[in-house]
Amino acid sequence: MDKDLKNLLNAENEHIKKLQEIVRKTVEDENLIIQNLLYPPKEILTRGQKISDKVARFGGSWFFIISFFIVLTIWITYNVTAPKGDEFDPYPFILMNLILSCIAALQAPIIMMSQNRQEEKDRKRSENDYLINLKAELEIRSLHQKIDLLLQDQIKVLFDIQAKQMELLKKIESKL
Repeated sequence: MDKDLKNLLNAENEHIKKLQEIVRKTVEDENLIIQNLLYPPKEILTRGQKISDKVARFGGSWFFIISFFIVLTIWITYNVTAPKGDEFDPYPFILMNLILSCIAALQAPIIMMSQNRQEEKDRKRSENDYLINLKAELEIRSLHQKIDLLLQDQIKVLFDIQAKQMELLKKIESKL
């Protein structure tokens, strides 16, 4: 009788050890993922990429819009109110149009370079999210399999316990 009880307790201890091992491995895997998310590898940017990011950041700011509007207002006001011969860009403002066209022609591709790099980052981020989701799904499947195995082990132990109880009941019944 003591031998059967020891076997059942050993089986239960093995069951608990399996659960602890599963939890330990899961915690280790989660720590690795958390470390990768908290400290992603640093992006190495070329000088041109840094400049395009700064131009895009500046060109898309309110400071740029307001200062550009102020400069254009001063430009137009000076050239309209200046005495004849002192203005450097008379009324049709051809020079101003040329400068604005050049700024737009240079600024647009630079901003596009920055946006393309940002799009590439977003694509990598979404791929990373997909891989994390896939890993989570695979981990859930793995946990389901492990739980199923553990449940099978527990059911086997319960059947063994029930069989022992039936034997004990038969022994008690035969003694009565």
